[in-house]
Amino acid sequence: MACPLPTLSRVLPSASSKPSSPFVPFPSPSLKISSSTSFIPSSISLSPRRTSSFIIPRATASSSEGSNSLAKTTFHGLCYVLKDNIDTDQIIPADKACIFPSNQQERDEIASNALTGLPDSHKPRFVEPGEIKSKYSIIIAGENFGCGSSREHAPVCLGAAGAKAVVAQTYARIFFRNSVATGEVFPLESEVRVCDECNTGDTVTIELRDSGGLLTNHTTGKQYKLKAIGDAGPVIDAGGIFAYARKMGMIPSPSVV
Repeated sequence: MACPLPTLSRVLPSASSKPSSPFVPFPSPSLKISSSTSFIPSSISLSPRRTSSFIIPRATASSSEGSNSLAKTTFHGLCYVLKDNIDTDQIIPADKACIFPSNQQERDEIASNALTGLPDSHKPRFVEPGEIKSKYSIIIAGENFGCGSSREHAPVCLGAAGAKAVVAQTYARIFFRNSVATGEVFPLESEVRVCDECNTGDTVTIELRDSGGLLTNHTTGKQYKLKAIGDAGPVIDAGGIFAYARKMGMIPSPSVV
């Protein structure tokens, strides 16, 4: 015979009563909560927000544009073409992502394993065996690029191998977020299915601005519009979220010993 589940007694305030605290206490011999108990750490200030406007400056422009616009960013090189649903295990196998690079030697190691999870039949390889750098600086893919696990190693290994940008039709949200956080590669979205019209080894140029981007395939002579990357652009351009925060004075720079 199944035993009934134990119940916890809880005293609820009546409709006419007005509790002095938004918390309804539970009886506990080890936890005492009063109306003066604070759940906010003392290190966090809850002072009113300033009323003056605050504009986040963009990355420093190399042209004559102002600081409030994304600098014109250009990538040029050979492209490496993939199709749909390239997951993180194909970008870097789990057994090759046991460390997170903290020095150049570890960064070279993770770079040498970039896209080694692709089937052996996929030729040429993104990084040739025995090498640590790829000759392909731009990756072009289809839908749902970067699906799978949440490991940050995926964009890190691509950036360490020399990739500057990925142009895909759509992204897995976690890969897009990790690309911004680490600042390793620009995750750019195409308006059309570019991966069906480019081949590995084509020479391409990407030009980025606030309003969007343009991919030019010099091998075929075709051009493709890219969607604007928005506020993520200056964060990636600075080298990731922590580098951007230091640049903006949001967090202190590490002390030099």
